[in-house]
Amino acid sequence: MDVILLDTNIVSFILKGDSRTSDYELHLKEQHLAISFMTVAELYQWAAVRKWGERRRAQLTQTLQANYTVLSFDVRLCRIWGDIRAERQLTGKPISPQDAWVAATALHYRLPLVTHNPKDFADIANLRIITTVE
Repeated sequence: MDVILLDTNIVSFILKGDSRTSDYELHLKEQHLAISFMTVAELYQWAAVRKWGERRRAQLTQTLQANYTVLSFDVRLCRIWGDIRAERQLTGKPISPQDAWVAATALHYRLPLVTHNPKDFADIANLRIITTVE
């Protein structure tokens, strides 16, 4: 079983029961699913914006803990994040802090990134993207 990193959009598809989840079933099957700490933060932001109550937030916490390995940050990952942001800024292709954290997590842990938004991660050296988007 291999480990793969899921972008926030893929986790969101799964949590919402979005039909696009089926596009990724072959890529997710029999894989160990990991997510960045940033994805966890984005999902809790999503819950707060939608004014979820404590019961739904507790369900989110339980789902995340049961189904995903959350990968944390360290100094090396922060350096990779800084390099990604700087490189993209210098080449005129800015990247959001959130996407940079997800990309940095994939690079730091040497994992392929499953995303439905591959253009967000274009031109990041050594980043392996898995997508169904052409």
